[in-house]
Parts: sequence; structure tokens; C-alpha cells
Amino acid sequence: MASSAPAEILDIDGHEVRVSNPSKVVFPEPGLTKLDIVRYYLAVADGALRGAGGRPMVLKRFVKGIGAEAFFQKRVPENHPDFIDTATLRYASGTSAEEAVVRDAAGLAWIANLGCLDLNPHPVRAEDLEHPDELRIDLDPMPGVAWEQIVDVAMIAGEVLADHGLVGWPKTSGSRGLHILVRIEPRWTFRELRAAAEALAREVEARAPGLATARWWKEERGESVFVDFNQNAKDRTVASAYSIRPLPDARVSTPLGWDELRTRRPEEFTVATVVPRFRDIGDPHAGINDTAGSLDGLLALSESLGPAEKPPRAGDGSGRRVSTMPLIEVARTKTKPEALEALERWRAEHPAAAAALHPADELIDGMRGSSSLWYRVRVNLQHVPEEERPEQGPLLGDYDPWAGRAFPGR
Repeated sequence: MASSAPAEILDIDGHEVRVSNPSKVVFPEPGLTKLDIVRYYLAVADGALRGAGGRPMVLKRFVKGIGAEAFFQKRVPENHPDFIDTATLRYASGTSAEEAVVRDAAGLAWIANLGCLDLNPHPVRAEDLEHPDELRIDLDPMPGVAWEQIVDVAMIAGEVLADHGLVGWPKTSGSRGLHILVRIEPRWTFRELRAAAEALAREVEARAPGLATARWWKEERGESVFVDFNQNAKDRTVASAYSIRPLPDARVSTPLGWDELRTRRPEEFTVATVVPRFRDIGDPHAGINDTAGSLDGLLALSESLGPAEKPPRAGDGSGRRVSTMPLIEVARTKTKPEALEALERWRAEHPAAAAALHPADELIDGMRGSSSLWYRVRVNLQHVPEEERPEQGPLLGDYDPWAGRAFPGR
């Protein structure tokens, strides 16, 4: 077996960073190597650090390339260099993790060498882990939703923010959706942050009925844009500005000006195009740190709206949620290609029901396991005549993400 290429040593502002196997191809379609990824982050370091610098982050490592599932590493490697800071996050579950904190371009290069394509920081600074300084709005379109509808919802979200004394900074998610980042003063708890985000989502839904939804349960959203408020929980992270996403074209989560939303498309922004854009126009989010605002307005809105409607629960004492939609589960799989294959098998077995489905009726959910994603496949039969709805059958894939794991107390 041929040995891997020798490591390349980079001197980055006086810090030595070792890039192992630099010629390894990470993105076959554009031919980007591991060293290309490192050099990309060095080229956009100012913008990437504005989004992720000084924050503890989860390391999402694609050590086997973009064709395989990433694994999530909360704990910083023990042999990290001295230019990588750390911060210990403690969660409600009682667990804790000493996570990496990147503060300079050398730090970006170091985590890129670990196989991290996108940057996944928490919405807190390392100096104050209990008081978030960023509210994150994730506009997540359901299947069948056009870009124009996503932009309409983003504009309404921007109006709601402005009406409550806050400034939103949009960026592409790097997939199909949009993120809006909002800097806030670090004076509120995560519980208050989430309450403010949920109030904003409900207000956007009220102003854009049919276009936007704040409904947490996927099968209830229809063909709308989900204003995902739950990304503001303490244990959640979002791919930050200038993150490379694991799509074949090496797409980038790219900051935009509000005036660009109508005329640009997510697929325009890749590693190949973002570097010259950054060089030519700089970072559209350059002023974000100067706009920290107050959550008081959104918290007052939350108080006036009252508690959100809760889903019904099973009557057997289990506390399980009962869906209001006619759902069947198709499969549980280890990978997304397996999930898509299971869905196609189900469609082939039930052609009449499949023909009646709308795009948003096919639900493939990435579920966070202990260190990686697994996938749940469901079908919402709401558009299938009741007498023609298939019964729940044996799962076409029954992957158990917890098999072989020992749990405390068991």
C-alpha cells in the first residue's frame, strides 16, 4: 500500500501548524485537497473568526471524507497545541466537556487538519459560558419550498427583529436555507434566549401565515419555512459564517447583505467563489459586533403571547407525544443513502399512496446520536384517502444507534 504524502508544515503568524496528508482529496468534484481546505480558511480567517472565534465549539470531523458520516467530538484532543484555548461546558444532564476555543488563523488551520469542514461554535464566549451573546434564527425550508419563499420569510423576520430593537445579519446556511444571526448583550440565560427566539418565530408565523411556521413537529409544517427557535438551546450549535458544508460542490455558509437575498442563490457560494468575493468586497458581517441589542422587547412579546400550544400526550402514562397526523415509520438507518433507499422501497411497495404524497409528506430526519447522526424515515399520510392508507408494517431498516453501548444505571 502506498504511503500517504509527507506532512506540510505551515508557519502561520509565528505558530507552526502541521497538515498531515495534505494531498488527500476531500471534495472529488472540484478536486479540493486537505491543504486546499486549510488554505481556504486562512484566506477568509477574518470573517470565519468573527463568527466562530473565542467560542467553544464542537468538532465535527469528516475523517473518512464527505461520503461518510461525520462524528462529533466535544472534547478537545489532549495533545492540542498551546494556541488552542479551551472552555469547559456543563450541561443539564450533569455531563461536561472541555471544548476547543479557536482565537486565530492558526487555530482554524489546526481544526481543518483534524477533518473539520464546518465550524460549529456555541452562542457564548469562552469568558462567560452561562450568558449567550447571539440569538440564532434558522430558516429551514420543507421540501417543495422555493428560495423566494425563504427570502420572504427572512424579510419578515428582519422586520420583527427591527420592531423589537434588534439587528439581523443574514447568511446562507450552506444547504437550502438561511440563517439570521443577532448579537445580543450577554445578560440573559439560555432559557430566556430560547423564550425570545420562540416568540420571534411565533410572530413571524402570525405575520406570514402559510409561508412560515413555528411548529416544532415536522409533520405539522406543510410546505412552509420552519423558523427553528430550538437552535438556541445550550447544547445546540450551528455552522458559523464561512463554514464549508459537506456537499459535493464544497458549498459555503456565506454572509450576505439584505439587498443580496433576492438576487443571489446558495449554490453560487463555494470555496472557489467565496475566496475572491471575500478579497474583493470583504465581509458583509464586518459590523455585527457593534450591534449587540437587548432581548427585553422579544421577552415582552413572549409574555404577551403566552405559552405555545402543547401537543397531546399518550394516555398510558408514558408521557409520549401523540402526533395529530397519520404517520407511519418506514425505517431507521445508519446513513442517509440507506434512508433514501428505504423510502424508495416503501414507495415501490405502495405506489398508489406514494402518488398522493406531497413533497413535505416524506420525512427523513437526521437524529443526533452519541457521536454521529442516524436517520429516521417516516411518511405523513395526510393527503392519502383514509381507506387507502397503508398500515404500519415492519421497518425496512432497523438500525439501533445505541446497540452495544452501556448506560449508567443499567
